[in-house]
Order: sequence, then structure tokens, then C-alpha cells
Amino acid sequence: MTNLIEDLKWRGLMADCTDLDALTKRLNEGPVTVYIGFDPTGDSLHVGHLMGQLTLRRFQLAGHNVLPLAGGATGMIGDPSGRSSERNLLTPEQLAHNVACIKKQLMRLLDFDPASCPNPARIIDNADWTRNITFLDFLRDVGKHFSLNVMLAKDSVRSRMEGDGGISYTEFSYQLLQAHDFYILRRDHNCELQIGGSDQWGNIASGVDFIRRKLGITAHGMTFPLITKADGSKFGKSVGGAVWLDPEKTSPYKFYQFFVNTEDVKVCEYLRRFTFLSRPEIEELEAKHAANPGAREAHRALAREVTRTVHGQAALDAALKASEILFGAEIGDTGEAIFRDVVGEVPTKPVERARLDAGAPLTELLVHAGLVNSKGQARKDIEGGGIYVNNIRAGEAVRVVTAADLLFGKYVLLRKGKKSYAVLLAE
Repeated sequence: MTNLIEDLKWRGLMADCTDLDALTKRLNEGPVTVYIGFDPTGDSLHVGHLMGQLTLRRFQLAGHNVLPLAGGATGMIGDPSGRSSERNLLTPEQLAHNVACIKKQLMRLLDFDPASCPNPARIIDNADWTRNITFLDFLRDVGKHFSLNVMLAKDSVRSRMEGDGGISYTEFSYQLLQAHDFYILRRDHNCELQIGGSDQWGNIASGVDFIRRKLGITAHGMTFPLITKADGSKFGKSVGGAVWLDPEKTSPYKFYQFFVNTEDVKVCEYLRRFTFLSRPEIEELEAKHAANPGAREAHRALAREVTRTVHGQAALDAALKASEILFGAEIGDTGEAIFRDVVGEVPTKPVERARLDAGAPLTELLVHAGLVNSKGQARKDIEGGGIYVNNIRAGEAVRVVTAADLLFGKYVLLRKGKKSYAVLLAE
């Protein structure tokens, strides 16, 4: 990456910068140390957090030193940015658990191995330097340098004060803690740059100013735009809720499906922001999408790249195989967990296990599953070659379904034609 700033601009990853010319000059002079913070308010990051971690990865790939910061201290307070209500306070035990879980996810997104990476990432926790500061010391050493008028003017604070719930002193103080973090990292780790989403601009700018006042040296801040859907709603929300990076909370298959179902008007934007594909590769995909959006080549490329980045090649391969099941691919050695994800999108009907033990006529099961209206129609469809059991053509109308046909001892996947599916669940 010959020019990181130009690449970030092209990808739409530049919103605000404290001094873009100075930052560009500094980056061209050699490696800098850059950090982004994440508060462990849950035991998993979600795709809404990806932009920060992937942007940090771009800095690492460009040769810079990266510090993902776990908010063991700030997580106990709660960032008011982007929220209309107070967060529920977490216990130290909950925070410790969440930090441990999220560290595992970051191992996929950043390179921490000094044996393979000349500039390995290092996770730091702001609880390490915050937990022993007394309240009076914090007021004297930090609070003294902040104007109440400036703090009240921050967008995150003003919007909360104008709302019905207001804002507590606890969350109001969050920007002081974040500024203090940047000060400590600048002083002790020579960290010159903080990045974050555009909703963090006020907090980041406060840290830059605090460092100038306390240390008399330069620091830089940069934000990237928040990602939204076409209607302006939050990115990363699906019908079932957030799309998590933890594969136990959102399977790689569902993760892949989330991105492959990206809105047409957003897919090119997401290709630039979420993938590490080169500019020529992305521009070729953008041209193909403009010429034939129905082919969904850009969508599949987006889903492949992000799933591989977050979950690895093996998980991507499994997700692709699972996706192909609904296009008639053989089920083969697909695992039960992946199969459950697939059939979760297909109408499911219970069937008595005893019926299958005795051998149930396929014609009856097709009617029961709702794929046909009558046994007569079922016979015609079977004889016409349009009915499949577990994605294998049924053959003859006298076909019966038995316990031997059960997948994982409980499922039968029925298909009519190319796209009409139903699942029978033996009970």
C-alpha cells in the first residue's frame, strides 16, 4: 500500500481529521503507533464494529504499529455516543469475561504473531492505568484541563440532554476518560494517532487537545464514516438482531448470508470498506455490478471476502457448501450445525417418527409438507423427475421415505423443482 491516506479516501474511510496534511506527512516519514478503543459491553463484537478493526488492519498492513484497546475501565462507565439512554452497568467479572472473548475475535482480524509479523498488534486494557487513580487526582490532573462549555457542546452530550432521559454525570465524564487514555498512550507508548467512528470525533479531538496541553506535543485524530443501510438505519442488524462475529452467536453460514444479501445500492460501497481486495479488483466488480446487478457477482465477492477475514477459509468453505444445498448440491458430509442453519430458512413440518419407521409414501409426505396439493399431483411431479429427497431425485412414484432417509437422525429435506423446499422433522 503505497499511499495509505489516498487508499482510505478512495475507500470512503475518511470522515474527519485533526490535521490531514500533517498526518499525511507524518505517515510518509515512517511507522506510527495508532490505536482504536472498543468497550467490552458484550461478549462479542458485531459487524457494526468491523469498520474500526478492519481500518486498524489496514494501518498494520501499511507497516504501522497498532494497539487495539480494550475498555476495561471505560466499559464500566458507558459511552453516550450514538445512544439515547443510559447503559446498564457491568460488573468487573462480566467485563473481564467480555474482554477475554473479544480478544479471541481480534486474533482473526489483526496479526499478533511476532514470528510472522514485523509489527505485531498488542492488546492493551485501559483498566491497567485507570483502576488506581483516585477521584481527586483525576479531577486535578485531568478535569482541570476541560472546559464545561466545550464538553456540553459535544454532539453526543447535547443530543442526550435534549432527550427525555438526559445524561448522567457518569456518562458525561466518559470523554475525560477517553482523552486520558490517549494521553497515557501518547506518553508511555508513543501512540500518535487515534482512529474511530465519526460519532467519536468529539472525544478524539478532546484527547488531541489534552495531549497538547499536558505534554506540549502533537497527536492526531482521524474518524471514518459510520456504516448505514440504504434507509439510514444501523448497519449490522438483521431480522433476528445483531450479526455477531462470534460463530457461536451468528454462524459463518448466516454471516455469509447477511453480506450476500446486501442491498444493491450498498454493495459497491461495502466492497471498498469491508474488503482488502485491490482497487482494480473492486472496480472490475463494480463495472460488472453496474452492467448486470442480477448476477450478484459483487455480492458473492463481498460475502466471501468478509467471511474469510472474520472466520477463516475453512468456515468460508463450509458456508459456501451450505449455501449450495438450497441450489441442489449434495448434502454429503455437511455438519448438522450447518444443515440446521440452512433448514432454518425452509418451511418445516413435524412428522411422526413411527410413520417413517413403517415407511411413509413420498406422495403423502409431499402433501403433508405443503409442496403439492394432492397425491395425484405428487405422482405426476415424481414421474416427471421434479421431486428430490435430500437433494437426490426421487425416481418412482411408489417411493417411500423411511428412517434410513433421515439426516442426522431427524431431518428429511424435500424439494420440488429448483427452488421449492420443505423440511420434515421426525418427532
